[in-house]
Amino acid sequence: MLITPANSLPRTLEELLPPGLASKIDRLDVFSRRVFAGKLPGERRSKRRGRSVEFDDFRPYVAGDDLRHIDWNVYGRFERLILKLFREEEDMALHVILDASASMGAGSEPARAGGEEIPTKSVYAHRLAMALAYVGLVKNNRVSVASFGGAGGTSVLRAVRGRSSLRRISDFLLGSLNAVPGAPDFNSDLRSIAARISGRGVAVLISDLLAMDGVSGGIAAIGAAEHGALDAYCLQVLAPSELDPGRSAAQGLTGDLRLTDVETARGREVTVSPAAIAQYRKNAGAFVEGCRAACRARGVSHFLVPTDTPIDRLVVDSLRRGGMMR
Repeated sequence: MLITPANSLPRTLEELLPPGLASKIDRLDVFSRRVFAGKLPGERRSKRRGRSVEFDDFRPYVAGDDLRHIDWNVYGRFERLILKLFREEEDMALHVILDASASMGAGSEPARAGGEEIPTKSVYAHRLAMALAYVGLVKNNRVSVASFGGAGGTSVLRAVRGRSSLRRISDFLLGSLNAVPGAPDFNSDLRSIAARISGRGVAVLISDLLAMDGVSGGIAAIGAAEHGALDAYCLQVLAPSELDPGRSAAQGLTGDLRLTDVETARGREVTVSPAAIAQYRKNAGAFVEGCRAACRARGVSHFLVPTDTPIDRLVVDSLRRGGMMR
């Protein structure tokens, strides 16, 4: 697989989040199926009735209700004690967790006729993380970002809020993207990040889920973060050539080859033949299904995301249909 040269990596907020993409996702919002009472003012409203400025309904007064919420105009006209009910403001948190390991640096492909160059999984994942963070910030949600798998271990940007924080998040993501990648302890790193999550809402893991020791422990940690009070999602980012190596075969990657694991540096002699490609496709399908099953078992929604999927289409269509956006 091809690696994107360092000089082609995004270096600015505008390269991470092009204005055209921002305009397409500007009206979206992250959605949580769970409804929580908020601690800080936000733009969303929960279905719980509480004290806010947004009127919801009336109901008869019962002993113990707050007298300040009685509608005295109704009492003056009908001599009945009626309580005004309001929508309670809900504070939403979005936690984006990003795989920055060496395996994410693979997957770039040159542009084909009528198409665009396919970036590495890492570039795609960082752009996707920036797009999700942007959606959260413009709706005044609290947004935190964490990365793992770099040579320096895990890194966390504590929760920020509002459009003015776009630059802080882009600086964090650009630093992650340009950092030296490493070989993560997937499950240990995610347990560490999950233990630091605070605030209820939505957690999103963006990773290729390629881990030597499996991913069940890390996925379980994300599913159980904040005592299981989060809607958790896993966006499994894989290159088209990883799903179908026939694409690489078309570029001449056939015959007797020596492949080297980018994280362990272990090499292996292989013969790339039509039969080997067919077996690989079968194994790749089983791998993705295994990841999906591991997510489902722990209450985490799984999405397979090929890196030739335009990010605007992924966010506006796929994630919206999947219940993560609205």
